[in-house]
Amino acid sequence: MEVKKGVNELVAEAEAQVITLTPAEVDEKSKAAGVTLVDLRDIRELKRDGTIPGSLHVPRGMLEFWIDPESPYYRREFDEIDEVILFCNKGSRSALAALSLKTMGMDNVSHMQGGMSQWEEEIGRVEPLPARK
Repeated sequence: MEVKKGVNELVAEAEAQVITLTPAEVDEKSKAAGVTLVDLRDIRELKRDGTIPGSLHVPRGMLEFWIDPESPYYRREFDEIDEVILFCNKGSRSALAALSLKTMGMDNVSHMQGGMSQWEEEIGRVEPLPARK
């Protein structure tokens, strides 16, 4: 099978169309009411590395379904959200996801440059994944 457009090209195209924030900008914006950080990483990554305090975990494959009020999978957590900042491990998945939400008509979405890896390096605040009840 031949790939006509690689993932690097897709990510570059997404980043040219969405807002990209540094970890420091995310840290500052996350303090405002109505701003929610969304961790798109796989549950195994969260268990291994923890997450940014106060972030909401949404599996990447469910993002569009959970955020669309018309979807049978819609999650009420999104009722009170004014702005969404997406992040993943390195920033590629979140760039693609931000473009997807922008395509859905959301204009209050951005993603974090460098993802969780860059957050850990520059900010360092991480909390372990809470135990499930």
